[in-house]
Amino acid sequence: MISIIIPVLNEAKHITEVLYHLIDNASLNTIQEIIVVDGGSTDNTVSIIQGLGLNIKVLHSEKGRAKQMNLGAKASKGDILYFLHADSFPPNRYDQLILDEIKKGNNAGCFRLQFDSNHWWLRFTSWLTQFSWRASRGGDQSQFITKALFNDIGGYDENYIIYEDNILINELYKRKEFVVINHKLKTSARLYQKHGVWTLQYHYLVIYIKKWFGASAKELHNYYLNKICKR
Repeated sequence: MISIIIPVLNEAKHITEVLYHLIDNASLNTIQEIIVVDGGSTDNTVSIIQGLGLNIKVLHSEKGRAKQMNLGAKASKGDILYFLHADSFPPNRYDQLILDEIKKGNNAGCFRLQFDSNHWWLRFTSWLTQFSWRASRGGDQSQFITKALFNDIGGYDENYIIYEDNILINELYKRKEFVVINHKLKTSARLYQKHGVWTLQYHYLVIYIKKWFGASAKELHNYYLNKICKR
């Protein structure tokens, strides 16, 4: 059974659509629960979820996706965890696609990525996500992982306010425990639209290189705050 865990912060605009998408595109008998972990939203994200009449578990956490996702994992009942961003939409029958990989012995992985944008660079980077290259990975592609493997790794590293997805993925690659499912997940290009494709891509590249050369979690977060959040 799969526990879906969605960390949110002020996602009133997207949360209804993604929750209905998850329900409409799964066989449901494989879904143990959907857990939304709120990091202190100041909009009406939580009240929207509660008003939908769906059997959605809402948890409250300190701000920070790593903390939110760890809390969701700790509260989950399923033996497979599926971490998803609130503006990402997995393919039809995503649940069965995940289970098929688990049955093959693949204990962790993600889907290919497709942005909701026709910009040529975003289409190109999306195309690259079909390959197993480590550099093509990111949290927007979602993350499935068995709870046993997740616990063995120790979950997400809560020292990282950003880049937490990549830290977990790095560990999975070290263990050779990662597969890319050849079906597309569609995600929002809203940050690229807000900052500009080339500007945001440049900052993401700098963060990747800084981490490669040993930058600390705090240094990465400070760069993100100064170069992306303040724009």
